[in-house]
Amino acid sequence: MAKRDYYDVLGVSKDASEAELKKAYRKMALKYHPDKNPDNKEAEEKFKEAAEAYEVLRDPQKRGRYDQFGHQGVGGAGGFSGQGMSMDDIFSHFGDIFGGAFGGGFSSSGFSSSGFSGHSSGRRRMSKGSNLRVKVRLSLKEIAHGVEKKIKLNKYLPCNSCHGTGAEKGSSKSSCPTCHGRGQVSRITNTFLGQMQTSSTCPQCGGEGEIITNKCNVCHGNGIVKGEEVVSFKVPAGVAEGMQLAISGKGNAAARGGVPGDLLVVIEEENHPDLIRDGNNLLFDLYISFADAALGSTAEVPTIDGKAKIKISPGTQGGKVLRLKGKGLPDVNGYGRGDLLINVNIWTPRNLSREEKEILEKLKYSPNFKPNPTSKDKSYFDRMRDFFSG
Repeated sequence: MAKRDYYDVLGVSKDASEAELKKAYRKMALKYHPDKNPDNKEAEEKFKEAAEAYEVLRDPQKRGRYDQFGHQGVGGAGGFSGQGMSMDDIFSHFGDIFGGAFGGGFSSSGFSSSGFSGHSSGRRRMSKGSNLRVKVRLSLKEIAHGVEKKIKLNKYLPCNSCHGTGAEKGSSKSSCPTCHGRGQVSRITNTFLGQMQTSSTCPQCGGEGEIITNKCNVCHGNGIVKGEEVVSFKVPAGVAEGMQLAISGKGNAAARGGVPGDLLVVIEEENHPDLIRDGNNLLFDLYISFADAALGSTAEVPTIDGKAKIKISPGTQGGKVLRLKGKGLPDVNGYGRGDLLINVNIWTPRNLSREEKEILEKLKYSPNFKPNPTSKDKSYFDRMRDFFSG
């Protein structure tokens, strides 16, 4: 399903300030908090969606890339995927947002002085594998058309011997005797306000709610081993240098069956021998002789997919820019395609024969060889000077 616009998710305008973003996210998070919406899958997804939007928009660099390139500009989720993170991960990112919301605020540990603690206190801790980051170099042709890449990764994989459980074959996990399978332990403290209950991660099982009685001999109970994996992924057309793509679930495997991390692919561009990229446009410097500029001619120019023949009109001046529409790069968000801009340069010979000098001497004082630019022949700087001088 296509992602919603992050500004729409938080209900703010595109020029919202940092304070407005924080206020809007806090409002959404409190509305859809799991403690207030127990066993409500839709509310949980909205809670994660709001966290994802806030993660991107609160960071000026991520927000700038998102405003320019959309979801593709932040790798689908700006390196943070609210849909792929546990509640503990979200609270660890934004714990300061919830503080003081209802007196004591919400907490991923399950404690809230407001009383909303029943749902989260029973949630076991799910481990999450770390993300992997790789760089991929692309040619302009690959960027223009999109490409499928395959890369070999050295990473943590689920143990084949125990299938990622960490338990030896034929054995199983048992409920933790300390927390009785809840993953958390509670403590009641007497304060001047009365008795208050707090919850924390179980020290024996680490929040998993289960313990391994007979550990796997291959992975020693971790459920993961070092290995290699070939990962295939598609790079959309129009990506740019520094852009990041997030491949969900292709990072390091998590211990004992947890959620795998993501693969973050950072785009690098290879230099083209002839063309220079300028946004979605491509630039090319074309050099022609004085004779071709004066008499008119044709020339071949390079494009992404080959060559194109263009016409040089008689009397073409140096600095003139010719445009081949649609011969540039596609927009990564599908908003059309750039152009190929050809900057015409008149080549002045450095060495002349005696005969050539004599010919030019005869033409030197000809009326047609005396510079007499019209408004359309003026350079960019001349046009700007005329504009500002009124």
